[in-house]
Parts: sequence; structure tokens; C-alpha cells
Amino acid sequence: MNKVILMGRLTRDPEVRYTQTNNTLVASFSLAVNRRFVRQGEERQADFINIVAWSKLGEFCSKYFKKGQQVGIIGRIQTRTWDDDQGVKHYVTEVVAEEAYFADSKREQEAGNSTFENTFGNTEPGSMGSDFEISSSDDLPF
Repeated sequence: MNKVILMGRLTRDPEVRYTQTNNTLVASFSLAVNRRFVRQGEERQADFINIVAWSKLGEFCSKYFKKGQQVGIIGRIQTRTWDDDQGVKHYVTEVVAEEAYFADSKREQEAGNSTFENTFGNTEPGSMGSDFEISSSDDLPF
């Protein structure tokens, strides 16, 4: 099983490009994900994880995600290699996003004038799609 769940802040605005073969949109960005534990006397460490989102999800990310915003990503890890023009082999590990969510508090979203609802992602049966919304904290069971 290959499943990744991340929550972090965007280190830059998503970058959009299109594939050469069939002109498919690809958005790429990086998430700073805090490590769980902090050593005494040290600052919190973060890992910087590359994310790619394809097609409609990539379009959503490029339109609504901005640098500094906290987001949640569900996807899978993918590795790939290629040789550059000088014959040097390059390796990259990235997360291919399958679902993407806003993770900032509602106050932070309102301060940023967010006009989109709280989630977007995979709309297959059993998953939370773009019509899922919690209107107030009174709706939460805890």
C-alpha cells in the first residue's frame, strides 16, 4: 500500500506547466511539514516535501493555494530518475496528490478573503468531496 497524508504550509505558490504530449496541466509546489518532536533547546525542524497535482486537482491547487497557507494533502509517493543533457542521472522523490484540502482555521481563511469552501479532492463514493462543509464548531461531535 502506498498512501501519504501530509499537513503543512506551502513554501511557494504552485507552479503550473503542461505536458508536451497531451497538454495536461501539472501543478507543483513544496510543503514544509513540521516534525513531530522537538529536541530541548532547539527550534522545531521541518521536512520540505515536493508535491505534484495533475489535471483538475492541479488546476484547483494553482488557483486557490498560496505561499504560507496551511493545507492537507493525501496522495502517494513516487520516485523517478532521468539523465540530463550532460549525462548526469537525477533522482527525485515526490508525492502525487490525489486529494487536497484547506487546513487553515476559518478565521485565517477569512482574513485571506478565501472564496472557496474548505475542501476539494477525490469525489469518489466514500470520500469527502467539495460539497463537504462544517458550518460551525457546533457541528463537530467533540
